[in-house]
Amino acid sequence: MERTLVLVKPDAVQRGLIGEVIARLERRGLRLVAARFVQVDRKLAERHYAVHKGKPFYDGLIAYITSAPVMAMVWEGPNAIAAVRQTMGSTRPTEAAPGSIRHDFGLTVGRNLTHASDSPQTAQEEVNLWFKPDELITWERDLDRWIFDA
Repeated sequence: MERTLVLVKPDAVQRGLIGEVIARLERRGLRLVAARFVQVDRKLAERHYAVHKGKPFYDGLIAYITSAPVMAMVWEGPNAIAAVRQTMGSTRPTEAAPGSIRHDFGLTVGRNLTHASDSPQTAQEEVNLWFKPDELITWERDLDRWIFDA
């Protein structure tokens, strides 16, 4: 069972899209195991985007993610990382697949609505950055047997 971090970024929060993101991930069959509505401070933003430090767009990323609240969540399921990234769509909304969140609601890469971990290693690091272990809930739905194969 894979876990992955999802952030509903400030632009999506301001546009009232938190419920849309959650609904799509739930309908996809993924299971929510942690959620927190947070105003991101500079320290957390810099740690989250450390891989981009020194790049021309870094300062803009920090300003953007700290500009308004973010809904941080952890989702789990078989192949959760790939499923979430497919549901979100390409980083560039104009290249995202029809029906994906970024295709349906985004226009520019600078306001691309969500963040999703891109690998198992990154997912583990990001989940640990945004959540304490005791904030992750282990639970099962009766529905899981109809979604997850054994």
